[in-house]
Amino acid sequence: MELKPGKIVLIGSGETSATGGKTFEYLLKTLRESPNIAILETPAGFELNSAQVAGRIADYLAQRLQNYHPHIQVIPARKRGTVFSPDNPDIIQPLVSADMIFFGPGSPTYAVRQLENSLAWEWIRARHLLGVALVVASAATIALGSLALPVYEIFKVGEEPHWKPGLGFFEPFGLNLVIIPHWNNNQGGNDVDTSRCFIGKPRFDILLEHLPPQTPILGIDEHTSLIMDLNSREGLVMGRGEVHFVQNHEERTFQSGETFSLEILGPVRLPDYPPRHISPEIWTQALSFHQTEGQTSVHDIPPEIMQLVAEREKARREKDWEKSDRLRKMILEKGFVVRDTQQGTEVLPA
Repeated sequence: MELKPGKIVLIGSGETSATGGKTFEYLLKTLRESPNIAILETPAGFELNSAQVAGRIADYLAQRLQNYHPHIQVIPARKRGTVFSPDNPDIIQPLVSADMIFFGPGSPTYAVRQLENSLAWEWIRARHLLGVALVVASAATIALGSLALPVYEIFKVGEEPHWKPGLGFFEPFGLNLVIIPHWNNNQGGNDVDTSRCFIGKPRFDILLEHLPPQTPILGIDEHTSLIMDLNSREGLVMGRGEVHFVQNHEERTFQSGETFSLEILGPVRLPDYPPRHISPEIWTQALSFHQTEGQTSVHDIPPEIMQLVAEREKARREKDWEKSDRLRKMILEKGFVVRDTQQGTEVLPA
């Protein structure tokens, strides 16, 4: 089987602005009619109002993309070791049927800690390899890199400039990228340099000295998007600003509307099949969902299974996640899986 990963959209900021809306519309024209959109809450999961942060994005997309009739679900995968964990199969269920997955504002290092080796991250990577589009904004773009910039720790707490391990999303594609959104931020005005994601150029120059040689850096201006197609090895810039490619202290810029070869970032390649960076269990399930989507009628499902599904739906309505997860496992043991969509629960053979 030939892998055909979905598009990746990196947004420097302004995902709910007019320029961000144009990027979403551009992307949705490449997806199926009435797509499923999953919004992952994880990067902001440490904030008390993380539900509102994700909810505002959901409300914006529902309004802006109403002509595309999307089905939008927010995934409250906030913190490991809690009911709202990115390892909770019931919580992350919308990832299974998503056509587009979005995650954005929050803390880069918190996102890495919560997503690394999590069930949610496994599903995100597996679904992307099978064609699902990823839209990643602001803090979450930093987390995708091989190294992550600890913005809060340096800018707010005053730690010395340093890097933290990132999620390394692009490594299976042959790229060891570092990604910096808010590249042209000028929030500090004439008083303080807040470019390079609030860090400022003087501190960023120090950070460059701590990078391995040849490390490519993608800087993305505010209200600017980079749409990456790993199949064609092509990048497209959209929005008000520019995308910056920095390597060995040399910088190239790409204007809005400009396309360029992603090969400048490194030798882009598709992962081997089956992908070694995804557990065989998750890959088998993801591939099964991909191949059987829409092929099973409710009339093919035994009454016993439908009864368990009804009990699970009741548990979910009552927010009894422990019981819901237990019922999901019982259904799986009997040879079926459930997917929660905006249109209701779907049941498929495992």
